[in-house]
Amino acid sequence: MSESTSPAPTTPAARLMAEAVGTFLLVFGGVGTALFAAHLADAGDAFAPGIVYLATAAAFGLSAAVGAAAFAGVSGAHFNPAVTLGLAVAGRFPWAEVWKYALVQVIGGAVATTLLVLIGLFGPAGWLEAAQNGGFASNGWGERSPGGFDLPAAIIAEVVLTAVLVLVVLGATHPERGTALAPGAIGLALALIHLVGIVVDGASVNPARSIATAVYGGGAALAQLWPFLVFPLVGAVLAGFACRLIFLDRR
Repeated sequence: MSESTSPAPTTPAARLMAEAVGTFLLVFGGVGTALFAAHLADAGDAFAPGIVYLATAAAFGLSAAVGAAAFAGVSGAHFNPAVTLGLAVAGRFPWAEVWKYALVQVIGGAVATTLLVLIGLFGPAGWLEAAQNGGFASNGWGERSPGGFDLPAAIIAEVVLTAVLVLVVLGATHPERGTALAPGAIGLALALIHLVGIVVDGASVNPARSIATAVYGGGAALAQLWPFLVFPLVGAVLAGFACRLIFLDRR
């Protein structure tokens, strides 16, 4: 028997690779489901949009849970610049590492959508063009909102829903008060968030995911990208400060 059962410390390169791969999994699974499910949905079926939304929410939740189970022990399984920022604000992640995590998360998400585009090149005639003309599952408001919601609604949704996600992550992974079921809890939270937010603005809560889809969604998607970079981070900061109060050590 070994003297210690503690896992060996991970290297900086391993942590960054885990974040890139995990973000890839999240974006590939969630955005891929959104694109392919929408393609198969019967446009004449009144229930088709709801089925697509349910499938997309489930895919994001499952992708997050699987990725967290696989990589939490390596990098902490953030897969989202907002989560990384929230952990830093809560005092549970070094500030010097925030930009490194955010960079590889953006790269991982972009690789995922690039591969989806490559798959689309060999898809049915017109599929890729239609997917890109439809925004490539990017986020938006007004005419680009699935439910026709305007910018203020998108801002409120992104702040609140990102704060909820980051609070769940902070609570479920707390060193003393967390749970071994953290991957499942985080996945369920992300699925619930998408059930609420998809109709409003496509549900970002993750700047890396928004960048990954906007780069292939056309000029309109890029023009509407900025709120999905700014306001998830606002929600993350609020959640980080709230975590300090909720998990305050009484001593």
